Amino acid sequence: MSRIGIVAEQPGETRVAATPQTVSKIAALGYEVVVETGAGAASALPDAAYAAAGALPVDRATAWAADVVLKVAAPTADEIAMLQPGTTLVGLLAPAFSPDLLAGLAARGVTALAMDAVPRISRAQSMDVLSSMANIAGYRAVVEAAHEFGRFFTGQVTAAGKVPPAKVLVAGAGVAGLAAIGAASSLGAIVRATDPRPEVADQVRSIGGEYLEVVVPDEQKEVSADGYAKATSAAYDRRAAEIYSEQAADVDIVITTALIPGRAAPVLLTADDVAAMKPGSVIVDMAAAQGGNVVGSVAGERVVTDNGVIILGYTDLPGRLPQQASQLYGTNLLNLLKLLTPGTDGTLVLDLDDVVQRAVTVVTGGEITWPPPPVQVSAAPVAAAVEPAPASPPKAPMSARAKTGLIGLGIAALFLVCAIAPPPLPQHFLVLTLSVVIGFYVIGKVAHALHTPLMSVTNAISGIIVVGAISQLGSSEPVVLALATVAVLVASINVFGGFAVTRRMLAMFQKGAAK
Repeated sequence: MSRIGIVAEQPGETRVAATPQTVSKIAALGYEVVVETGAGAASALPDAAYAAAGALPVDRATAWAADVVLKVAAPTADEIAMLQPGTTLVGLLAPAFSPDLLAGLAARGVTALAMDAVPRISRAQSMDVLSSMANIAGYRAVVEAAHEFGRFFTGQVTAAGKVPPAKVLVAGAGVAGLAAIGAASSLGAIVRATDPRPEVADQVRSIGGEYLEVVVPDEQKEVSADGYAKATSAAYDRRAAEIYSEQAADVDIVITTALIPGRAAPVLLTADDVAAMKPGSVIVDMAAAQGGNVVGSVAGERVVTDNGVIILGYTDLPGRLPQQASQLYGTNLLNLLKLLTPGTDGTLVLDLDDVVQRAVTVVTGGEITWPPPPVQVSAAPVAAAVEPAPASPPKAPMSARAKTGLIGLGIAALFLVCAIAPPPLPQHFLVLTLSVVIGFYVIGKVAHALHTPLMSVTNAISGIIVVGAISQLGSSEPVVLALATVAVLVASINVFGGFAVTRRMLAMFQKGAAK
């Protein structure tokens, strides 16, 4: 049985790597869990709650001497010195930007797993810490902007006058951007959003935002293959810069979230754009830790420009909701431990042939294993190349004279039947003819998406036909009897066939149903 240690973070980090709720589940995997005294204090999680969940409160040295150490922020040099050779460290290590940290961990002979290196594939979604934290950060960015902003977000009409709604621009519609759009929209603001990935437009609109498309003539749009934005072309950047300049002069709040993995944050708002904003406007630069999207933003600080624009470069947005952030981080980490503990026997097994485990393993056995081999992912289906079918010759449209002739022939046949056939056949035939004509034009105009509900309507009509045809089966007229029999047979096939098809369609959405 391995021992897992939950350690306290450095001052300024309010999150903790595990909560009492996740501790009990970690213990269920067979591990012995110890927690450093006071580790959850900043998240309002007392030691007594951990003890009640099955963890043993211990001193700092004992927690760091565990076989597996769970942490949030990257360890300091002093903390690395407390690790025992062979220990497995799990935390947010930012391996792409921390070569010295990886070197220090390798020299110490530990195995390091970076929670922020989880690949964005379907199987790893439950461990995706970046998405969990970005969701919280996007929401909190709106809260911080609202705190600094001097007016309502929503428009109001009162006896004292009219208050216009705030205008918010969100740059980047990833997880953080969508969370910010949803939060600002729910507060009543007019929200606009930009993103180089055209496939996010529907997501933006679905939560109340307006998607501002950057249109570049003769440039092919590319769908992101891994959910992240890619480096854009020079033409795109020029047009996007024009849009940002236009919007900066119009909106009240700007929230920037643009990041490209492995690179410094792209600059979206220039000094001139900030100078053009109205006094009292607010900018939240969520990329400040990686250089910033806004000229003038400072990581971790609040800056007020000469023209009265407030720029927030806070880098601890998830930590400003510590309980929620700790719970989500702890759940992500728990899901990783489940993957690493296949026998639920308290033994951590690292399988480097698994793409998820290989991606998060940045140091193992004193060797730096970052970066991992690329993971083949796809956020959008790739259309298979299909050989075009040979084009069939187009059918010649029916001439107006032919259409008129057919209509005249039909009318003549209708009058002939009505004149010769004995009653009540003329009346029935007239109703049948009109039903066919009306049905053709009504059903022909129904959209494909409504064909399934339309089938239910036709089942009901067929049921009426069956009842009417059965009532005619006692007729002494051979013709009436024959038509009634055919009507019962055909309508019954339609009814029972419709129910069979509907039942099969419903089975497709039932878990464990036979296909």
